[in-house]
Amino acid sequence: MTAATALLTDRYELTMLDAALKDGTAQRRCVFELFARRLPGGRRYGVVAGTGRLLSLLRDFRFGDDELRFLRDERIVDAATLSFLAGYRFRGDISGYREGELYFPGSPVLTVEGTFADAVVLETLALSVLNHDSAVATAAARMSVAAGERPLAEMGSRRAGERSAVAAARAAYIAGFGATSNLEAGRTWGIPTMGTAAHAWTLLHDDEESAFRSQVAALGAGTTLLVDTYDIARGVETAVRVAGPGLGGVRIDSGDLPAMAAAVRAQLDALGASGTRITVTSDLDEYAIAALAASPVDAYGVGTSVVTGSGHPTAGMVYKLVAREDASGGWVAVSKASAAKASAGGRKAAFRVREGAHAVQELVTVSDGTRSRDDASRHPDARALQVPLVVAGEADSAHLGAEGTRSARAHHATARAELPVQALALSKSDPALPTVFLER
Repeated sequence: MTAATALLTDRYELTMLDAALKDGTAQRRCVFELFARRLPGGRRYGVVAGTGRLLSLLRDFRFGDDELRFLRDERIVDAATLSFLAGYRFRGDISGYREGELYFPGSPVLTVEGTFADAVVLETLALSVLNHDSAVATAAARMSVAAGERPLAEMGSRRAGERSAVAAARAAYIAGFGATSNLEAGRTWGIPTMGTAAHAWTLLHDDEESAFRSQVAALGAGTTLLVDTYDIARGVETAVRVAGPGLGGVRIDSGDLPAMAAAVRAQLDALGASGTRITVTSDLDEYAIAALAASPVDAYGVGTSVVTGSGHPTAGMVYKLVAREDASGGWVAVSKASAAKASAGGRKAAFRVREGAHAVQELVTVSDGTRSRDDASRHPDARALQVPLVVAGEADSAHLGAEGTRSARAHHATARAELPVQALALSKSDPALPTVFLER
């Protein structure tokens, strides 16, 4: 049985609900919005990831006997609220940017509509998923740009929490990585998996040659042999002698990688193994990958940097109430005005304005909260960015599971191709596209 996700929630969401049920505001219709005020680290774009995971978790957002018992025993809410939570199901609507889409400061990445009681309790779950996954996907996209046509494999499970590792593998795959070492990510999300042997395999055997012979016997000459346990030049010579010139690949996990890659390529060619591929690992990030662009490297394996967002482990997104019904049933836009933390009130519609093949602007139109929306017909040079994700509590299955993950990966490639080339630079800068708000 799938574990309930309802207690992946901050306490204040339930205490607000408790108070709203008491004063009669719990059933007011509301619009909540998830967005980022800025991009972390001077990055030029962000990548939306986690949507498919969030929708899966939403299906299990239920308060069962164990959850209700905990809330009662800890006296977090009263008996009436416990009764309400026992029957809780999200019955509202969620729309947002497609997973894999690019976002910019102020982009309405996710819009949650329903009663206050419906929507307020989803804040922590939505933010924990999208903040983590979007941070990983943004870092992964930058690495994918730096790698060009060379394949990338995610191998950072040992540098993350066990469930975060699975989520990170998925986010990296959406943003351009081709495989993961994490088997659960392969099973759950349909991501190709890879991996052969670590240094422990070589150290297990009496000598390097014995280790290589055993690996080739088990996996064939097309395998990749790890050649830096002792001495790289000797390891390469042994690898080719054992596997022959048809050796599939060698992996280098230490040393001055540009120098080592050049030396290994020359050695392989001299030994007749001109088709043997070189994979490098060893604490790579987008800058190290870019520095290897001119080196004879065929593939990269990335661990710590990608699963931790390459120095920015959260996307910095927030979840704010932007519109609500008033006491008379009319819609009003609401917003936070705190210094440096202001938000734009009102229901939003978002479009990517293009000139020819390239995007030039993020256009966000704003209304008070009524359901009438802008559509693409009003903006002929723009692409509408928001799609329905949940309607009347039911998630669109197109965004779920392995197929949803593959779809998000394909959409990311399309969205990234719209950016002008300068937007793909790794240096710090303003966002690649300006976000323009237009009152309707």
